[in-house]
Amino acid sequence: MGKDRSPVRFAENQAGATAKYLRVPPRKARLVLDAVRGKYVTDALAMLKFVPNFAARAIEKTISSAVANAENSRPVSEATGRQLPPLIRENLKLVRAWVDEGPRIKRVRPRAQGRAYRILKRMCHITVIVEETAPRERVQRRPAARAAAGRPAVTRPKAAPATAAEPQAASSPSPAEQAAPETAADQMAVPTPEPTAEPETPASEGPAGDGEKAE
Repeated sequence: MGKDRSPVRFAENQAGATAKYLRVPPRKARLVLDAVRGKYVTDALAMLKFVPNFAARAIEKTISSAVANAENSRPVSEATGRQLPPLIRENLKLVRAWVDEGPRIKRVRPRAQGRAYRILKRMCHITVIVEETAPRERVQRRPAARAAAGRPAVTRPKAAPATAAEPQAASSPSPAEQAAPETAADQMAVPTPEPTAEPETPASEGPAGDGEKAE
């Protein structure tokens, strides 16, 4: 007589994985696992990448193993006798996850007067179960939301690309060019004084008989 067949642990749309004898205290592992329980697998793995904790690395590997089992290691169906189809990764959700306490490694720290303090290095077992659910709802874009509310969608005109033949500097005149017409207009408005003729002064006559010969 052989051993009886173990019952099926998961449903047809579920898969799981277990990591045992991890050198992580159960309390620290539960703090990280509570943050990702009930989320989609893609979101949970993205959150665990930014958790600076050794327990987060162990939980990340366990979830990745469960996802690989859901895609590749599918059980045989009892009704048809064939292997079940693989599950879709984007639709997997972390429905159940728990941490069990493992064995404790006992160590001793020497203290004063021959005494010894006990050191307990705790281990844990992490189990996760993923389930294929309905696809998540995609966020509608703003034009579709405005159309649902009965408002017309707002379309913004596209700006024309700037050409190299029309530099921006040529479009706006320089400050010197702006001041040049005003200066010329001021010169035309201000009358220029006409030059006045100075009276001619008669030449002073010399003593009488200068040009004549003396008799």
